[in-house]
Amino acid sequence: MTATLPDYEDVTKAAFRLEGVAHRTPVLRSSTLDARLGAQVFFKCENFQRIGAFKFRGGYNAIAALNDAQRRRGVVAFSSGNHAQAVALAARLLGAPATIVMPADAPRAKKNATQEYGARVVEYDRATQDREQVARQFVERDGLSLIPPFDYADVIAGQGTAVKELLEDAGGLDALFVPVGGGGLISGSVLSAHAISPDCQVFGVEPEAGNDAQQSFRSGAIVRIAQPQSIADGALTQALGQLTFTLIRRHVKDILTVTDAQLVQAMRFFAERMKIVVEPTGCLGAAAVMNEAASLKGMRVGVVLSGGNVDLASYGALLAQADNLPSA
Repeated sequence: MTATLPDYEDVTKAAFRLEGVAHRTPVLRSSTLDARLGAQVFFKCENFQRIGAFKFRGGYNAIAALNDAQRRRGVVAFSSGNHAQAVALAARLLGAPATIVMPADAPRAKKNATQEYGARVVEYDRATQDREQVARQFVERDGLSLIPPFDYADVIAGQGTAVKELLEDAGGLDALFVPVGGGGLISGSVLSAHAISPDCQVFGVEPEAGNDAQQSFRSGAIVRIAQPQSIADGALTQALGQLTFTLIRRHVKDILTVTDAQLVQAMRFFAERMKIVVEPTGCLGAAAVMNEAASLKGMRVGVVLSGGNVDLASYGALLAQADNLPSA
C-alpha cells in the first residue's frame, strides 16, 4: 500500500491501461432538467460501466499496476459491493485469484455478482468486526496484495479517468458534482478537473446521515463517525482516507449532503424521465443538483452517476415511496 499522492499523470497512465477494457460510458442530457435549472447538465453515466459502477476503473488499474508475481499470488479487497465486483472482475481478466471481504448484510445482488465473477467471498459482521483487519489477515498469511476501496494511489488514478472522459466529451465545466464515500472517486475527479478544466468548481455530495467528509472538510481534520444508516449503501464509510482527504482539501470547493428522500426522488426521475437505473449512492450528486444545493443558473454542470447496482426488490420498493416526480 503506497502513501504516494497521485497526480494527473497517474490518471493518464490509468487511462492507457483501461483503453479497450473499461467502457467509455455515455454522457446523457435531460432537456427537462436543463429548463428547470436554467443550466446545462451533463450526466456521466457510470451505471453503464462494467460491473455497473465506476469502481471497475480503479480496481482494474490497481491490479494491472502489480507485477506478475503479485498477480499470481492473488489480491484481497474489502467492500460493501461495487469495489468487490470491480476487483473480482479485474482479477479474473488479469489472471489473479481474488478474495473479497464483504459485510454479511451487503446487497444480495452485489454479493452474487462478486461470486459469479470468480472471487471467493469471506463475510464479516459490520457491527463487530473491522473489515480491513479481516482483509489484512490474508495479506499476512497468504501474501495477497491488498487493493483498498479508496485510499490507494492507483485506485484513485483509475477513478479519475471517468471525469477525464466527461471533460473530453462534454467540454469545460463550471461545476462538477461527485458522490463521496471514502473519497476515491472525488479525489480522482479533482485531479482530472484541475488539469483539464481548472476553473471548474468541484462539489462532493454524501448522505446527510453520514456526513463525515463534510465534517472533515470544514474542520480541517479527518473526522470519524459512527456507522451511518442510509439507503446510499456505497457511501457508508466512517472516515475519509489520508490520501483522499488531502486531495479533497486541496481541490474541492465544498462537501454537500442530501437526504434519503431526495435520493429516492432522483432515482425515480432517472427511471421515468431518462429510462435509466441508478442506485441510491449513484444519485448523490444528481440529488444535490436537482434540489439546487448550489446556484447553477447559466452554468455548465457535470454530474457523475457513480453506479446502477441495486437489488430489484429494493429498487421497486424505493420507487414506490416517491409519489411525485421532482419538479422538472
